Amino acid sequence: MRKLRSSSSSSSSSYAFSCYSNYYYFLHILYVTIYLLLNSGLYTNSATTSKTVILNIDDFGAKGDGITDNAKVSGFVAAPQDPDVWDGLNVRKWLYFHGVKHLTLEGGGIIDGMGQQWWARSCKTNESNVHPSYFIILYALAPCTHAPTAITFHRCNNLKVRDVTLINSQQMHMAFNNCMHVAASRLTVIAPADSPNTDGIHISASTHVELKNTIIATGDDCISIVSNSSRIRIKKIVCGPGHGISIGSLGKYNSFAAIQDVIVDGAVLFNTENGVRIKTWQGGSGFARKITFQNIYMQNVSNPIIIDQYYCDSPVTCLNQTSAVSIDSISFRGIKGTSATAEAIILSCSESHPCRRLYLENIQLISLSGMAKSFCWEAYGTSSGLVYPPSCISSGEKLSFNTKFDPV
Repeated sequence: MRKLRSSSSSSSSSYAFSCYSNYYYFLHILYVTIYLLLNSGLYTNSATTSKTVILNIDDFGAKGDGITDNAKVSGFVAAPQDPDVWDGLNVRKWLYFHGVKHLTLEGGGIIDGMGQQWWARSCKTNESNVHPSYFIILYALAPCTHAPTAITFHRCNNLKVRDVTLINSQQMHMAFNNCMHVAASRLTVIAPADSPNTDGIHISASTHVELKNTIIATGDDCISIVSNSSRIRIKKIVCGPGHGISIGSLGKYNSFAAIQDVIVDGAVLFNTENGVRIKTWQGGSGFARKITFQNIYMQNVSNPIIIDQYYCDSPVTCLNQTSAVSIDSISFRGIKGTSATAEAIILSCSESHPCRRLYLENIQLISLSGMAKSFCWEAYGTSSGLVYPPSCISSGEKLSFNTKFDPV
């Protein structure tokens, strides 16, 4: 059980504020543009109720000569609005690319998941959608937890995705699963702040992924990076609203997780429920290590810096367990702005697997809810430069009870 022990603890640089202002202005223009397009009557949802439609790409000018660009998205692509259209189909997928090498997907158009009816059926929107038997068996199997990801790339290597706009996905907007050497840039993701489970970009079991110059406004994590991912580079991101930039969740259902070599460098977050976050379930195993968050500006962000090893996104109380995903070599550098919560830094680590080699440098977070505070539990490491609220990290290093999966 989490112990509550807290340690209490200038404005950001003009460059950061200028960066934020420019991005926010661009995002505002983008919102207005898309709103006018969607309400002008120029685009309508003409999706049929057919379960499968087969098209010959030759009819649209495609050429298999190895030279012609056959993967450009333009115009407006919309999913069927009615979830019942997915009856008998894989409810987790809409647009799906499997095992394609050297694919380039680029556009300038809009891909609309038409997710409103899916959101209304979600367990998170209304718990009455969950049949009581699923609370007893497995909540994750409840139909109301299932909805399509708008675009999934599975086992796609040497992949490029750019200039694509996704809105109102049924659940996640874009997912990279078991991919290698991915370059994604100039993406735009937009969904309402209260849309459930609409992660912007989801990265799982992938390596050598670069995501940059992207704007995300959604109802869940702007970016989520989960198990078996490594060498991930995130640059120049605007996030808000949403749940921030997250590593995890990891270790659910006592599973093994491994994430390493992740750098988030350059981001603006505003009005998000979290800032930069690492979240793990009790009972898991494995590690999250060599992760850096740096050069980040936040405005009105709840929990700007947070490590939560007691994460529990469940309708029932999670049991206390001693096993945990170990967290090691995590750096937070150059993070500035305003916190919507009094606790601007939360480092809540496992008693049996304490966080090791944490590092704070040049942190300036002003609380909008009184004096800013930091909270630490079993968090070990160092800090340097100005850190506000003052660091509560314990110096030295405490070994975990079971170091089987701890990095050395």
